[in-house]
Amino acid sequence: MRSSEAPRRSSEASCQGRGRGSDRGAVAAEAAMALPVLVAFVLALVWALVAAADQIRCVDAARAGARAAARSEPEGMVRAAASEAAPARARVAVERVGELWRVRVEAPAPGPGPLALTLGAEAVALAEDTVETGL
Repeated sequence: MRSSEAPRRSSEASCQGRGRGSDRGAVAAEAAMALPVLVAFVLALVWALVAAADQIRCVDAARAGARAAARSEPEGMVRAAASEAAPARARVAVERVGELWRVRVEAPAPGPGPLALTLGAEAVALAEDTVETGL
């Protein structure tokens, strides 16, 4: 009886081995399909974080420029204050409308195809030369 059981056990082991091998191939195929999707997802997250950081820098730059303009600093210094805080390749526009100074900062956010966009922020400040002191 033992001699008849041995061949059956070896054939069961070989069947189990074949099943495991085909599973390994399926796992490798699934990993090969999922890996590009994960890489694309990580790249999209990095792009979004960089764009958010640049947007915050645009807001800060517009505020810095508006504060400088409100103090009646020359327009060149206002642009310099805004440009210093702005992201690379940002455009700064300074304009006085009545009693208000408007500073607009726009910066391109690089990205592939439709992900390329222009970030922007605007800050407005009251010019100090229009404020009356009650002293």
